[in-house]
Amino acid sequence: MKLQKVTKFSKAAEKRWYDDACGTALALEFVGERWSLLVIRELMYGPRRFGEIKANLPGISANVLTQRLESLEEAGILVRRKLPSPANVQVYDLTDWGREAEVAIREMGRWAARSPRHDPLAFMSTASAMTSLRTLYDPAKAAANPMTVAFHFPSDAFVARVGESGVEVVRGDAPDADVTLTGDTLAMRHTIYGKRGFDGEGLLTVSGDRALAQAFVDLFALPEKVGA
Repeated sequence: MKLQKVTKFSKAAEKRWYDDACGTALALEFVGERWSLLVIRELMYGPRRFGEIKANLPGISANVLTQRLESLEEAGILVRRKLPSPANVQVYDLTDWGREAEVAIREMGRWAARSPRHDPLAFMSTASAMTSLRTLYDPAKAAANPMTVAFHFPSDAFVARVGESGVEVVRGDAPDADVTLTGDTLAMRHTIYGKRGFDGEGLLTVSGDRALAQAFVDLFALPEKVGA
């Protein structure tokens, strides 16, 4: 394949951080600015409105979020579109190529969770909680315990389907779920990663097959810390 020098495709893309042909260097130009990867994370499970993204990124200003959304759109990582009536609101959604960044986000999360500086009890958005499930499961246990688990958070809902392909997650509900877990993301961490059980104060409540619910919890574990 003949290699060709790529010309700049717009004034917004003219600034280069690195004079480096490595794909990692180019990736950092796309998502290396603060908040960019977290914006992508928030869009992994479907389109979100501006306010929904901002609410799940504590500390980001409206101005910075606008800048990040514009730069990610310029890079072809996300698109803006309007939902049809009756919603009729503008949302941001990942392109197919942008969604491929999930692999990198998961692996970076797994790697960083080994640091002693990782605080598993800090703020966690619902999208981040679901991404942790897709990152920290035991593949052998998942293949041996197929099930469908619904998560009901105070303002969001997801479905995790477990099987030979791992843990697949979509936003929404599942009337056919074997187990339904209800609570906030802190309760989810206490129950799933802290192994503190169900139905107590600060824990997930469970309905459905309790044996499967426990098998689901047993799929997950935080990685050992560096130097532990």
